[in-house]
Amino acid sequence: MTLRVILLFVMALLALRAVARFMGGLSEAARGEAPRARTTDTPVKMVKDPVCGTFVVPGKAFSANAGGATVWFCSEQCRDTFARRS
Repeated sequence: MTLRVILLFVMALLALRAVARFMGGLSEAARGEAPRARTTDTPVKMVKDPVCGTFVVPGKAFSANAGGATVWFCSEQCRDTFARRS
């Protein structure tokens, strides 16, 4: 019986939260406000792997220097292929 009451309480809280978020979105739209971003992360410009065309995040991908510039790759295989072609 106690578990059933707890589950009903949790379900009621989730339903209330959903309704509150929905109503908040409606009121933002009525005021003409743009939707708020759901993330606080700063956007990162992605670069294209010159071998396979996959977009990668610089600094988190494999890299090589070519002609004084840093080139980013999605994998070691793409980096090795690029090195063999150069």
